[in-house]
Amino acid sequence: MMEKDRRTALASLAGIGLLVAGCAKNDADGAKKSEGDEDAVTANEDLMREHGVLRRILVIYREVAPKLVANPGAVDAAALAAATTLFQTFGERYHEQMLEEQHIFPIVRKAGGEAAGLVDALLAQHARGREITAYILDRTKSGRIGTGDAQPLAKTLTAFARMYEPHAAREDTVVFPAFKKAVGPKGYDELGDQFEDIERRTFGGDGFDIAIDKVADIERRLGLADLNAFTAPAVT
Repeated sequence: MMEKDRRTALASLAGIGLLVAGCAKNDADGAKKSEGDEDAVTANEDLMREHGVLRRILVIYREVAPKLVANPGAVDAAALAAATTLFQTFGERYHEQMLEEQHIFPIVRKAGGEAAGLVDALLAQHARGREITAYILDRTKSGRIGTGDAQPLAKTLTAFARMYEPHAAREDTVVFPAFKKAVGPKGYDELGDQFEDIERRTFGGDGFDIAIDKVADIERRLGLADLNAFTAPAVT
């Protein structure tokens, strides 16, 4: 009887040990998953931070425009061309054509509502932006900006920034939330993974990090890297 009780007790202890070990493994796996989730970037977050890169290029355009008018020879034409090339590769060919036009806009248009009503205007602005990009690259390809080109180029840079600022703002606040709602949680996660795969195939790595490094270098070349320089003056 005592031997039977001893075997029963040992079996119970072994069961408790397995249960504790299993709980510890689940806790560790859960912690690892939670830690991974903290680093995960959702589809809309990725789209909006890509807009952040493009907005930094818009700042470059707005800051360069008056300098072109004042003294075109003092503007680093190669740096301006690099900014426009980045907008073309990262903004137009990847963000606009591969993500928005192939995936997001068709879903939003089908869902209807306010966001669907914006799609035609957004597409028209994409097309106009590509025309402007081609124009800027043509005017900067020689490595210098001629005096005769300075005024129209400055006007075009300002007009592009004026167009794209409300464009990106409407996408961030109307189109992307509508896209997330239309596809539902599972579809949203799946498309987020698909967008990440497209990004890595297109750029051979994290396209956002690559673009951030490039835009930061362009800002330094154009003397626009210091955030403090953009602080508004005190009200008098």
